[in-house]
Amino acid sequence: MNRTLRILGTRGVPAAHGGFETFAEHLALYLVKQGWRVIVYCQEDAAGDIYEDVWKGVDRVHIPVEQEGSKGTIIFDWKATVHAAKFGDLCLTLGYNTAIFCALFRLKGVPNIINMDGIEWQRGKWGVVAKAWFYVNDWLGCWFGNHLVADHPLIAEHLKTRVNGKKITIIPYGSDEITAAPEEPIRALGLEPGKYFSLIARPEPENSILEIVTGFSLKRRGYKLLILGNFKESNPYHQAVKATASDEVVFVGAIYDQSVVQALRFHSVAYIHGHQVGGTNPSLVEAMGAGNAVIANDNFFNRWVAGELACYFKNAQDFSEILDRVIGTEGKLERMRAGIFERYHEKFTWDHILFKYEILLTKWLPSSKV
Repeated sequence: MNRTLRILGTRGVPAAHGGFETFAEHLALYLVKQGWRVIVYCQEDAAGDIYEDVWKGVDRVHIPVEQEGSKGTIIFDWKATVHAAKFGDLCLTLGYNTAIFCALFRLKGVPNIINMDGIEWQRGKWGVVAKAWFYVNDWLGCWFGNHLVADHPLIAEHLKTRVNGKKITIIPYGSDEITAAPEEPIRALGLEPGKYFSLIARPEPENSILEIVTGFSLKRRGYKLLILGNFKESNPYHQAVKATASDEVVFVGAIYDQSVVQALRFHSVAYIHGHQVGGTNPSLVEAMGAGNAVIANDNFFNRWVAGELACYFKNAQDFSEILDRVIGTEGKLERMRAGIFERYHEKFTWDHILFKYEILLTKWLPSSKV
């Protein structure tokens, strides 16, 4: 059997930009070890012709794009789709943001599985035009994809309003297990291992940053709150967050060195997750893989991922009271960590996730279909 997969929808491998790139890297390397041929489409911020190379056994198709931002991404996605459609190989498209292009796969009879990501058009950060674009492509992805992957039961329920549930498979996101990390990056930031809470998120209202910082700053904690994220002087919301912060809140900006980020997670007393929308959020799963206790915004997205031993807050005052209980109850943090780490091993290890993907992909190989 010719086991070949083409992966579209990311900026490429090795991962440098986010959750889908990290997933694409893990899946590509895993499948190559299982004897697959994997081709990943990579966006280059440059001019020139398409070229190919090999990275760790993964074939890469580099597509130079001169345009920046979302326009450049759309052009890249179109060129990648046109290129992939020439071969008839099984395709995996990560995200539905340009699902309209997947019509080409349908026209040419190319099997295409789409990971439908989150319900992007519901996010408050987007304007009317962007929301309309995401909404339309959400529908088109459901129609044009031969099969859909949802990373959370709520995402699957959303997709069932568009297509038959038999067209959907639920496979969540995974993360690495972190069992050790150096203390030097922590101390370099003026922090003490085990004496700070961590928060890693884009500073947007839907991620509850203001509620978390407000609740944390209502009293002295004896712990720091470490916040990773790019806060801008020109952004009113960012400045509102900083204005409410006590001197125990530490803003360190955006950190892209994954070894440093892993160390920050590993030595954190607990991870704070304020996301109000989305499916299986990568940052939450990565915190679980680092053995963190979790305090999260109270919604079904987060409850399904982190489970019963996490703590959940609804507002700033609620968050403050949970901190009091977590810090003040002997053995509470240890029990939370143990239970959440066990849940990570049950549902979110990469081996578990990637094996599920291989089973699904094998079913859709062209030679496997009637």
